[in-house]
Amino acid sequence: MKIIITGTTGMVGEGVLIECLQNIKVSEILSVSRRSCGIKHPKLKELIISDFLQLDNFHDQLIGYDACFYCAGISSIVLDEEKYTKITFDTTLHFAKTLLN
Repeated sequence: MKIIITGTTGMVGEGVLIECLQNIKVSEILSVSRRSCGIKHPKLKELIISDFLQLDNFHDQLIGYDACFYCAGISSIVLDEEKYTKITFDTTLHFAKTLLN
């Protein structure tokens, strides 16, 4: 199984990544994040994207995967509602639509 994981630099995403690296059913992992997760492993490839709303430019690199764990996000404590919605809703929806196309 080939897996995409976002947010591997965060607590939840890192946990999902570690579990997938240890799972013998997972043959390849693509980490999509704004910065490197800092983990080196033969199963792991990284795609660094500074803005997930520009994901269309990387569509070809997202083809052929079986599943996606979307773990990217941010706390609402430091953001106003508009910025929080953009990060947690708009980018998530855009990511899903890009994978479906």
